Parts: sequence; structure tokens; C-alpha cells
Amino acid sequence: MRIGLAQINPTLGSLSQNADKIIELSQSLADRKCELAIFPECALLGYHPFDLLERRELIALQMSEMKRLISKLPKKMGVIFGMITENPKKLGRPYFNSAIFVDDRKIKKVFHKQLLPTGDVFDEARFIEPGHLENNYVSFRGRKFFLTICEDIWAWPDEMGRSPYGENPLKKVSKQKVDLVINLSASPYYPGKLKHRERMVAATAKNFKAPMVYANMVGGQDEIIFDGQSFAVDKKGQRFLNCAAFTEDSNVFDLDTQEVWTQNVPIDATHELQQALVLGIRDFAQKTGLKRMLLGLSGGIDSALVLALACDAMGPQNCLAVQMPGPFTAKLSIDVSRRMCQGLGVELREISIQNSFEQMSLDLRSQLKVDGTHVAFENLQARLRGINLMAISNVENRLLLATSNKDELACGYATLYGDLCGGLAPIGDLTKGQIVTLSRWYNREHEVIPHEIIERPPTAELRAGQKDQDSLPPYDQLDASVRRIVEQCKPAKGPIDQFLLQALARTEFKRWQAPPILKVSEHAFGRGRRYPIAHRFFAKSEAGK
Repeated sequence: MRIGLAQINPTLGSLSQNADKIIELSQSLADRKCELAIFPECALLGYHPFDLLERRELIALQMSEMKRLISKLPKKMGVIFGMITENPKKLGRPYFNSAIFVDDRKIKKVFHKQLLPTGDVFDEARFIEPGHLENNYVSFRGRKFFLTICEDIWAWPDEMGRSPYGENPLKKVSKQKVDLVINLSASPYYPGKLKHRERMVAATAKNFKAPMVYANMVGGQDEIIFDGQSFAVDKKGQRFLNCAAFTEDSNVFDLDTQEVWTQNVPIDATHELQQALVLGIRDFAQKTGLKRMLLGLSGGIDSALVLALACDAMGPQNCLAVQMPGPFTAKLSIDVSRRMCQGLGVELREISIQNSFEQMSLDLRSQLKVDGTHVAFENLQARLRGINLMAISNVENRLLLATSNKDELACGYATLYGDLCGGLAPIGDLTKGQIVTLSRWYNREHEVIPHEIIERPPTAELRAGQKDQDSLPPYDQLDASVRRIVEQCKPAKGPIDQFLLQALARTEFKRWQAPPILKVSEHAFGRGRRYPIAHRFFAKSEAGK
């Protein structure tokens, strides 16, 4: 039996477009003599719908599109795809997260996901009723399959013997001899996530003593990035097939011989991170209907990296960089920005904020009775730049990219209505160390980001001689603290951890108002982190204990 594994990039709610992808790729796999095509979780609707599920008419439209989809599939072929279905019993939650098994244009069986993720960016239990895995066996052309959906296989204990669930429902399923275990997934990316998936899939394959396929979604949805990298393992959990990363792809294998049609070469960790961010930017823009973007280019490493990523995502012809010198902008900042834009072929506009800053400073000093050294005048410069960028965004319909990194966001070292302006923050989940590593990766063959940008001490250039390290701990130490306190949620150990806890508590209101942040870590700022603004847990007395 020849089986096709198909990872697609659906657009949430674009039902006919998603259905057409499934139809076209199913036909392509049929032309390659496949008897069965397997697509990811929620391939028809897109994922994650969150509170779009309040709109019951969306599900009704999806059911109508499902009928058209099935009628257009290749004859005498099996196709499995994910979608949201209604709970007909009207008890509990209104929907199921389902997989539809079609054979020769007829629905053979419908399966429902049992384990519903509620942590981090997920909240399926808000609308989805759990199914029952014991019902998920199906026979197809003399073979027996067992079907699971994403989280259903994630109850196996990790290396430390821990499981997110009290019990593993797969261990309660009555054991029957199966020829293949199938998993439809929409699993978000972060570095190292593939190894976790491989461990869960291997454990499931060994449990059933059968080979297993893992069909994962690809594409960006808001801040979430799905990396694809679908794969198959033999009954001992050894991988023998893999699909490409961060792009739509399909692969074919023979169930009996495990012969594979295409061998994809894995990419290294830094290239993987770069590809994730590029996909996240591109899909955020395209799925919101925007074709062009802009950013403020300061001469620093953060904005330089965002520009490089944006050019890869949308093409340099669709990117605009804006240099906005003020009273403390160094000539080097202007020179390296010009050089980078010339090298990339990006339009650079220069708009001085000097006159506006001088006039507003005079007015504010008179009204507020403070001198020009107050932090308000540093923030004024950032906000004047934000005004210019937002005006261009309004007039030219461009997506404004914010350039703050994770260290800055954690410490609140960013200005509301200034450098936090924007529709998307592409590097808001990267530590400073990751930004330096990615910037050097861009220069591996020739200079894309001028080396002076990478090597110069970071500065906001909002006062004379200013350096980031005047206000923040050394970045290498702050990186480690952000990983420990923000990502791993560990107790504070030393003074930098305690500094960070204080900063987090003081500045939570800023992160609530920040743009969406592309998620490339296990625990990012944004939808998956729901800290309150008003609390005393991180007060000095508690943080120091």
C-alpha cells in the first residue's frame, strides 16, 4: 500500500482555499499511485480558531465546504483530513476536533480528539468536547489503522518521568493488531520541539508494535508558527521518512517495504530559527492582506536583523526602512543604516525628529517644570519616531514591524507608543544572544548586516553617551535570567534574577499593549503567558526570599 503524507499551510477561515489545497494535493498523490493521503489536524478550517468558534455559522459553512471537498477528491482513494465538527448530543461543549476518513468520496468514519491542550497558547477545552480513543480503530482495504489527533499521543512521560496528564489514555485502549498508527497534528515550533515529537511518536509506535506517521501543519497563524517536518517511524520508533521544514510538502512511502520517494536533508538549528521567523512574518502579512512593510532602522543590531528577516519574507522591494536621527544619533548609526539598505536594495527614508523634539521639549519643560534630563524627554524621542512610522503605515498601508527583543520586553526597556508601535514584533521572543548568533549567520557568506552593527555596544541613543548596560545587567547574564525566570519559571537565585522579577512586575502593563510576538520558544510573551498586571507576588520582600 502506497501512502502519501501531506503537510499544507491553511489560512484560518479560508474554507474554499483550504479545501482546494486538499483536493489538488490529493490528486497529485493519486497520480503517484497513492491509495491513502493523510493531511494535518484542522486542515480544512485552519488552526487555532480560538473564539471564532463562537460564530456557529463558520462551522456550518465548513460543513458545506466539506461536502464539496469530498465530491472533488480522486475516486477510489482514501483521504484523511482534520476539521471541527458539531457535537450532536448538545451536551457539554458544542464541538469536536475531528478527523474525517474518506474512502472513494464517501465518509468512512469520523474520529474525535480525546486529550485537549489547555496550556500555553492552547485553550481547546473552551469549546471542544473530548472524544474516546477506544473508538479510533478502522479497517481500510484489508489493513487496520489506529488514528490519533495531536495531543492524544502526548501523555507519555518525558525523560524525567513526568507527564502533563494523570494517566495515558492510549494504555487503556484495547490492544488490536494494527498495520499503521496515524497522528494528525498542528504542533507549534520552538527549537528542540522535533525531538519531543519523535519521542512521543516512538513511544506510541512501540506501544502498538506498528509503524506510525505524524502529519503536521505548516505555516504561521498570528504569533504561532507551525513548522511541518512531518515524519514516519517503523514499529521500533526509528524514523524512515521526513518532510521539509517550514514549507508545504508531501512525501510518499510504501507501507510494506517502507521505501520512501524523497529524502529531505535536515537544516541546522540557526537556519531553522531563521526560517521560522521568515515564515511567521510572511504568513502574518499575507493572511492579514498586507503586502508591504516598514520599520525604523536605528543602526542597532535588533532593527538590522528585523530588516534582514523582512527582506527574506517579503522581498526587499516590499520593505521600507526609515532612519529618524535625533539629538543623540551618532554618525555611525546613519552610515551603517545607509550601507545595509544599499546592500539589500531596500528603500531608506531619512526623517529627522530634531525640530519636533526641540519644540516639544520647550513646551513640556515650561508646562511640567522639569529639566531636559528627565526620562520623559528620552521617551519623547521614541514617541516622535513612532508617530512618523505610524503615519507612513496609515498612508501607504504597510505593516509596521516593532524591533524590541525578549530581554528588553522582559525588563520593560521599551517605550509605549514609541518603539512598541507596530502590528508585529518578529524578534520579541529572541534573547540578545540569539540575535547576535542570527546576525552572524546572515553574514556567513558575505556581509548582509554591517559588522560594526554587530560589534558596537547596544544603545538607544536617547541621551548623550547612553548604553543599554547603563540600565540593564550585562546581556549574557540577562539572557540566562530570562531563560530561567520567564521561560522555565524557576525561582530567583541571584541579584539579576531578582532585578528581573522586579522589572517584570513593574512593566507587565507594557507587554499587555505590545504587538503580537512571534513565538519561537517554549514560553513566550503574548497569548501563552497570562500574568496579571496588579499583584504583589514579585514585590521586593517576596523576590528577595
